[in-house]
Amino acid sequence: MNKQEIYSYLRENGVEFDVSEHEAVFNMEELAALGLPHTEAIAKNLFVRDDKKRSYYLITVRGDKHVNLKEFQQKYGTRKLSFGSAEDLSALLGLTAGEVTPFGLLNDAGHRVQLCLDADFTRTPETLIGVHPNDNTATVRLRASDLVRLLTERGCDVRTVEL
Repeated sequence: MNKQEIYSYLRENGVEFDVSEHEAVFNMEELAALGLPHTEAIAKNLFVRDDKKRSYYLITVRGDKHVNLKEFQQKYGTRKLSFGSAEDLSALLGLTAGEVTPFGLLNDAGHRVQLCLDADFTRTPETLIGVHPNDNTATVRLRASDLVRLLTERGCDVRTVEL
């Protein structure tokens, strides 16, 4: 799904959201410099894989959090983790570097990527999350509970994690 298809999908499913269109950004520092509203809701997304390339994860946390992959591996019993390649990102989620977002799981027909969503986004049903709509020229803010609902309804594997 491209950006416009994501917007349509959200509307078709009755999801309230707002969008900030902006120049392309490729990291959290560039995004922070834009001065977007609800900065506390902006998510950082890490596309990782295990050392055998059998399991893929999208780790989504608040933008100000640091993720230690070794600690994640130990806590959640995964094999050794490293960042996924640009080729895997494109093949599995239809995304390029800078576009990584939970909405990419809507492109994952084989459901090979598990979303590991930081529990900070699931504390209350009203908690907002800000993510790219499969395009790094916009940020969509919606309730994290709506995002989880949409993804699970499509068969995506969503896990809440404490980081």
